[in-house]
Amino acid sequence: MENRDILVSGGGIAGATLAYWLRRYGFRPTVVERAPAPRTGGHAVDIRGTARQVIERMGLVAEVRAARTSARGMAFVDATSRHVARMGLDTFGPSGGPVAEWTLLRTDLARVLYEAVREDVEYVFDNAVTEVDQDEDGVTVAFERGAPRRFDLLVGADGVRSAVRRLTFGPEDRYVRDLDSFIALFSLDWEADLDGWQLMYTVPGRQGRSGRTAALRPLADPGRALAGFFFRAPGLRFDRGDVLAQKREVASRFENSGWEVPGLLERIWDADDFYFDRVEQVHLDRWSTGRTVLVGDAAYCASPMSGIGTSLALVGAYVLAGELFRAGGDHRVAHAAYESGMREFAHRAQEFARTSGDGGLMPDSSVQMWLRNQSVRVLPHLPRRLVGRGLEKVADTVTLDDYAGPTPHHTHHP
Repeated sequence: MENRDILVSGGGIAGATLAYWLRRYGFRPTVVERAPAPRTGGHAVDIRGTARQVIERMGLVAEVRAARTSARGMAFVDATSRHVARMGLDTFGPSGGPVAEWTLLRTDLARVLYEAVREDVEYVFDNAVTEVDQDEDGVTVAFERGAPRRFDLLVGADGVRSAVRRLTFGPEDRYVRDLDSFIALFSLDWEADLDGWQLMYTVPGRQGRSGRTAALRPLADPGRALAGFFFRAPGLRFDRGDVLAQKREVASRFENSGWEVPGLLERIWDADDFYFDRVEQVHLDRWSTGRTVLVGDAAYCASPMSGIGTSLALVGAYVLAGELFRAGGDHRVAHAAYESGMREFAHRAQEFARTSGDGGLMPDSSVQMWLRNQSVRVLPHLPRRLVGRGLEKVADTVTLDDYAGPTPHHTHHP
């Protein structure tokens, strides 16, 4: 086996999954993560289609199931919280629809993955890649803290704003496409029983203001919920380091809204896990250059509202590690095979995110909102073969190879 020493930049979903499989296949991965500890905050994520098989092969089904949120489905509500249209999990099947059977907080999935690798993989927290110098024989990497280190290969698993991509492929404005929308989330105590439903309150666009939706989603812990805000704002620029200004932006966009919105906005100021970001996609003609390769959002972000990004990350990490193992560490062969195996999945996921738009969360008028509600109401009455196949088919794009024979079961899992 050649090229065994591999630096993975980013300890999130893609990075931790990749480190797990690299270690299983006999490589020596090192993960560097900018955060001082495993990240907290972020939004709920879905594990769909083939990505569920990745979790199964890692022996982590019990942990993932235990961390799932208690959502029964999505319900659009009026100002009195009356359900005006709703989609249950049974409408779409386990991998289709806006809410998947395996839905959990990104924080909890990251924790499950980290616990699976922490004993066998070197993690370097509170540090980041600042320079990359690759040649025929390896990659020399400089860090914010500490001396430079030499590795055989480098993987950028560091998200939409990947430092590795910037250092090796060029500025992010070449690859990141703005979809003109924003998402904000934070968790909070919520005494009212949501009865397992993710509630969506939509204000249609009028008088120059775009449509927008506020949401409440039950979490696994009783009495806890995730608040969400979705709005369109073409051209909006914001300071990523100024969280207070981000909260003010959300409050301004949703002022004078009904339902539970005033109470949610009151609690936004004390939220310590507030997440705010632009809805974007990442497009590259190739995902590798020399001894460096990208995986997950750094390579093919579909959009944080697509419902498929986490599955892309899990499957992409599995395929990349497997192809490196199959090629005996030959990065040229492995990187090409990884791209060949994942390109169609990434393309279909991004196309789905673009064509499905905002999922009806930002209607331009009350008529559009009414049409959305009518469409949702009719879904349970349609033949199952006609419902939910869009996202479900995308999630099953890749057929996983069995790179190393049967997967051994972890003795500590049921």
